[in-house]
Amino acid sequence: MNSVSWYPTLAVLLIAAAIDVRSRRIPNWLVVPFLLAGFVVSLSGLGSIGFIQSLSGFALAVTIAGVLCWLRGMGMGDLKLCAAVGAWIGPEQLTVALVVTGIAGGVMAVIWAARHGVLRESLGGAGDLLISWRTGLRSHPTLVLDNPAKLKMPYAPAIAIGTIFSYFGT
Repeated sequence: MNSVSWYPTLAVLLIAAAIDVRSRRIPNWLVVPFLLAGFVVSLSGLGSIGFIQSLSGFALAVTIAGVLCWLRGMGMGDLKLCAAVGAWIGPEQLTVALVVTGIAGGVMAVIWAARHGVLRESLGGAGDLLISWRTGLRSHPTLVLDNPAKLKMPYAPAIAIGTIFSYFGT
């Protein structure tokens, strides 16, 4: 475990998760300095190799989370948090973090939907989304964040779980 990245990453993830649970937002004042610090720490610690690793982690996060954001299934705050985490941990560890984040987010979504009495509707929408991928990549009208009638689940806790796991799973 790299303690240089562990402590600031843990602190930011816990703060982001708490704010997201409370307000459904991840503030720029938290994520942007964390992102920039990730580049600076990587560059100062490992030079150009560290900076390239940091940039690669950032790019991977933007690519993967960016697609979800483009489909309106993930918010910009979640995208920025993933990108900042990628800048701190690099692409290899981020790959583990994103896989575990997806699993944690899926489990959380089922629990969230069951708790709010919309499990059947959510599973039906998810099934429709999976089937529609054969005909082209597009968002599902009932599963998008900008649908005011739908519940919004905070995703920073899933990002935190995936990232924390990645420190012990790699």
